[in-house]
Amino acid sequence: MPQTRGLVFARARQVAIEEWDLPDPGPGEVLVRSRCSLISTGTELSAFGGDVRPGSRWAQYVRYPWRPGYSNVGTVEAVGPEVTGLEVGQRVVSHGGHASLVLQKAGLVQPVPDAVSDEDATFCTLGVISLNGVRLARLQVGESVVVCGAGLVGVLATRFARMNGAWPVISLDLAAGRLEFAKAQGATHTLALDAAQAEADVRAITKGRMADAVFEVTGSAKVIPPLMRLPRRLGRVILLGSPRGVTEIDFHDEVHTNGLHVIGAHNSTHTPVETPYNVWTLERDRELFLDLVAAGEVQVSGLITHRFTGDEGPRAFEALWEDRTRLMGAVLDWTA
Repeated sequence: MPQTRGLVFARARQVAIEEWDLPDPGPGEVLVRSRCSLISTGTELSAFGGDVRPGSRWAQYVRYPWRPGYSNVGTVEAVGPEVTGLEVGQRVVSHGGHASLVLQKAGLVQPVPDAVSDEDATFCTLGVISLNGVRLARLQVGESVVVCGAGLVGVLATRFARMNGAWPVISLDLAAGRLEFAKAQGATHTLALDAAQAEADVRAITKGRMADAVFEVTGSAKVIPPLMRLPRRLGRVILLGSPRGVTEIDFHDEVHTNGLHVIGAHNSTHTPVETPYNVWTLERDRELFLDLVAAGEVQVSGLITHRFTGDEGPRAFEALWEDRTRLMGAVLDWTA
């Protein structure tokens, strides 16, 4: 029985390295030996802090002890029965966690092109989340976009909005340093403001029209009410940041009267099977993201600000908790 070593949140704000046994891969499963993994500074830090409402979907998802991570790159160690297209020794990206060995369903494992580095490939899951949100926004060339939140998902959404022809693309974040990453990914304007302060600037930048689409990528419920004042009449609000907690808004004034389209863009909204009407499954979006990175159309290496060994993972989360704005992309190396 293989043994793995990885990060565990024993309870809120308590992280440690532990060892545990894994079963051999069963039907449709793949065992992956990790090379590196990327910390999601939104979802994982929320789980680390324990900031979830009892009875919510968040509370169902985060149950201590909790093993974080879903952006893993490694090599196939073993495959179970009924697995096709994956071979031992093949380099793959998966939704595996921060651990030396991870067991995954084959449908969550994707080969990595030779032209894509291990570190760049760790961005695949977050890239797919961003891709899905931009697809659901149904952007057209020349539509104006506001992206509220310049974390990893926010700056990748900024990149894909530009690739879809959005103009202007306005990035909002209170952390001015993060806005530099948004600018590098294609933001035409950056504002070190929160959503409640941004209305006049957005109006000026869009020549009075306001935004065609507004992305919420902060994960903060309190951002949503002021965000509703940034789109134009019949505009779209895309909830991409998995907001936590209850949001109180006047639906008559903020949504109904203005005919706003509010779109939930959780990663689970990918179509489960490819059809002529919607081909963009998780597998297709993972493939596309990796191909775009391989071709140099999407560049993510510049988003990495910190590197740690796997055993230094607890220190990484403690540093993030102290001030998440000091770290952008934090990669854990499991080969040391």
